[in-house]
Amino acid sequence: MVARLLVVDDEATARAELSEALRDGGFEVCEAGDAEEALEHASRQSFDVVISDIRMPGMDGIQLLRRLTELSPETMAIMVTAYGDMSTAIEALRAGASDYVLKPLLFDDILSKVARLVEHRKLQLEVRNLRRTVENNGAGSSYEMVGESTAMRRILSLIDKVAPTPSNVLVIGESGTGKELIARALHEASDRREAPFVPINCAAIPEALLESELFGHVKGAFTGAVANKEGLLKTADEGTIFLDEIGDMPMSVQAKLLRATESREIQPVGSTRRIPISARIVAATNRKLKERIDDDLFREDLYYRLAVVEIEIPALRERPEDIPRLVQHFVDKYNRELARSCAGVESEALRLLMGHQWKGNVRELENTIERAMILSEGDMIRVEDLPTAVRGARPVDPSSCGSLAQAVRCFERGLIGRTLEVCTGDKRVAAKRLGISLSSLYRKLEED
Repeated sequence: MVARLLVVDDEATARAELSEALRDGGFEVCEAGDAEEALEHASRQSFDVVISDIRMPGMDGIQLLRRLTELSPETMAIMVTAYGDMSTAIEALRAGASDYVLKPLLFDDILSKVARLVEHRKLQLEVRNLRRTVENNGAGSSYEMVGESTAMRRILSLIDKVAPTPSNVLVIGESGTGKELIARALHEASDRREAPFVPINCAAIPEALLESELFGHVKGAFTGAVANKEGLLKTADEGTIFLDEIGDMPMSVQAKLLRATESREIQPVGSTRRIPISARIVAATNRKLKERIDDDLFREDLYYRLAVVEIEIPALRERPEDIPRLVQHFVDKYNRELARSCAGVESEALRLLMGHQWKGNVRELENTIERAMILSEGDMIRVEDLPTAVRGARPVDPSSCGSLAQAVRCFERGLIGRTLEVCTGDKRVAAKRLGISLSSLYRKLEED
């Protein structure tokens, strides 16, 4: 990602010349003519480095620096001061500036300082990511996305592309498909990972309380408001707020959420003061929002604000080839949690799991594996350990896959998936058992 810089100077010519030099150096640059404008920009997006003049009318650079530190502690700052005015430069360093430059500016010098700070910030983020990866691998990350189907590979690719951006995301899928998992994966893969992830179920909170929960309230705003309360949109500042079941949000709250997404400000209940926010919104629903828009139950303008990027999660029954991997994932999980040593699932039990319709999707599958491991007396999950509803399921029927070509592909996917499961994921052994070359196996795994 290109580093984002904010240049703050009340002298338009000096500001423009510095900004042009920085853009020529390959940086993305935003300009502000005073401290107030700079804070407005900073409330809407994050910056890697801020370069600000110290002497400005109104709020000066030192005051701006302190405000920016509160707003975005990780943003680094270079302060610009006149030659001979070293006292202000020292004050800026004490206030948290990373460096300073003297007027008249030498563009090569400032480009060198900016590049050094950007590289330092990059290394900091890499260390954090590495530490988080180690921690997650050691503890078994709760947010691991499991699946090798074409649909899941596309979703994982989309997460990689979208996560580094500040854009809002709408996740669509049936109950139990893992919409919150997608939201958490987006958060964990972004530069917001150190900030809060705040989930809220819009359908579980009464309309009278939802507005207060999201936007906050001031003391005396309504009966029972005995103290000021910060809204969850502010709690998630610099992080991510996950609005689950957004399709059930009351129209009155939708209108206020729309204003917040457009202005990047919230107004607590009972207050006239507007508070800047910079939380990323990931919304989710199992409803068909287009139909609710047609029925005047959901605002079309809010839909387009939330669905800058839309991720649709297919039902588990539409991607049975992911079931063996998910089953093993849950077996490993509950081996840890239940202190068991289950090796896996017998082939006939796996065939039944792959043939079940899974109306509750991945959540139902996880519940089934946990139950089976509790009841199982051996080192493998057997057919008799499965619930009656699953034992009554038919194995995957290739004839249900449509055309002959689709049926053949469906059968291949199931056979390859089961063989890989038996071979514990060893593709070389699986290819030999299937009677095909290793390159053919890889090609078939890559096919839609």
